[in-house]
Amino acid sequence: MACRETFRKSRSFAAVCCLLAVYAYHAEHSIATCSIERGDYLVMARRKPAEPAHIVLNIQTKNPIELGDFVSAFTSIASQYEKFVRSNYPDMSGEANIFVREVRAGSIEADLIPWALQGLSAVVNVIEQIQIVDKFVRTYGGRLSTYIGGSKEAEATRSDLKDFMGAVSAIANDPNGRATLQAVAFEDGKRKIKAAITFNTLEARQAQLQIDDQRLMLESSASADHQRVLMLFKQSNVKDTAMGKRTGERVTIEGISSRDLPLIYASDLAEQRIKHEVREADDNVYKKGFIVDVNVQLIGGKPVGYRVTNLHQVIDLPD
Repeated sequence: MACRETFRKSRSFAAVCCLLAVYAYHAEHSIATCSIERGDYLVMARRKPAEPAHIVLNIQTKNPIELGDFVSAFTSIASQYEKFVRSNYPDMSGEANIFVREVRAGSIEADLIPWALQGLSAVVNVIEQIQIVDKFVRTYGGRLSTYIGGSKEAEATRSDLKDFMGAVSAIANDPNGRATLQAVAFEDGKRKIKAAITFNTLEARQAQLQIDDQRLMLESSASADHQRVLMLFKQSNVKDTAMGKRTGERVTIEGISSRDLPLIYASDLAEQRIKHEVREADDNVYKKGFIVDVNVQLIGGKPVGYRVTNLHQVIDLPD
């Protein structure tokens, strides 16, 4: 009951893990039904003859799994499934949730079903359920296999890379781990595996290297360097600011952006020389131009801030 109260009040990692432990106990002791429902979450442990198409995640490790890695193995699937539904089945995007139906004893093995039992399963017929589960595991597994095989997916976003890292971390951090993700359906009364992906510790570590490398590439491409450009103040501040933090000052640099953007000092020397002009120069700082090297911070390809790395010269602007 304590775990149930924790889940009702919190959707934290600890609450999720507490519940999974309860359901593993129920599965081991053949307790027929145990369910908790809150908002978009439904967690169930029960046995029944007729089973819908579902996803099976199996994790085998030699050592205990770190809590964050354990939860990430599940949340990465949920995140990728939500993106998959938005892209392939936009009419169902409001129902793009994954539900933990059962956790079995032994190695960590969980049945994940992508439809709420309150009604979506009646809207999505059996054939469509099988097709959705099959296509998702093939799509997600194919993308993850790219990294496991030592390559990169060109179109992966930062969010994708976070999910992929979460999917492999538990196995990569174990000396002899193995994970399997399966699309399972029952056809003609028989259990069939429609699609699957399996990887071991060495493959998971290979994937980690590729994911980390691509993440660094994305971070470096999210900024651009410009040398000896003319910077003009639109808003100044005489106060000192911690290095690398926004100063409250705003500047313009023609040729990069028509808007004034926040100024960040990335060099002590450049800050000292520019602050001297702002505080102590006889002339108005707005009548001066600063020839600087800057690193332009980008979001979605658009400039959002300037990091000054070097000051070359201060010039007087014509009236």
